[in-house]
Amino acid sequence: MHNWFECKVSYDKTMENGTLKKVTEPYLVDALSFTEAEARIIEELKPYISGDFTIADIKRAKLAELFFNENGDRYFKTKIYFITLDEKSGTEKKTAVSMLAQACDLKEALGVIEKGMEGTMADYVIASINETMIMDVFPYETAEKTKIEYLKEE
Repeated sequence: MHNWFECKVSYDKTMENGTLKKVTEPYLVDALSFTEAEARIIEELKPYISGDFTIADIKRAKLAELFFNENGDRYFKTKIYFITLDEKSGTEKKTAVSMLAQACDLKEALGVIEKGMEGTMADYVIASINETMIMDVFPYETAEKTKIEYLKEE
């Protein structure tokens, strides 16, 4: 099970016209605690940000699932209702969960969500899909997992 944390990072970004602008960008990181989330985001972003940067905010992201798509360059948050039947009263009960899909646009995000939900036995309804400001996602990977993937590529 993943524990996702949304980390907001502030730094001076060089714009296309060459000027420096102070920006705050959100990133998603998989960690066990707030302390580990801060350490991991610093380590992940060190090679990409020149100069000083600060971690402006860290908050827990309540996500049930993440669907990755190698073609996607943006992230879309999806609200899904799982529909269950209450046997005592005979009424339908909706349980809301949030999921994140990586895609290029809204239509592709819907396709990624539907493909990811294909094996689901429960009834569900997609209530909303919204584009997020998340710049990148850093899932937790062990050294062994990286080594196995490397061996499979040979």
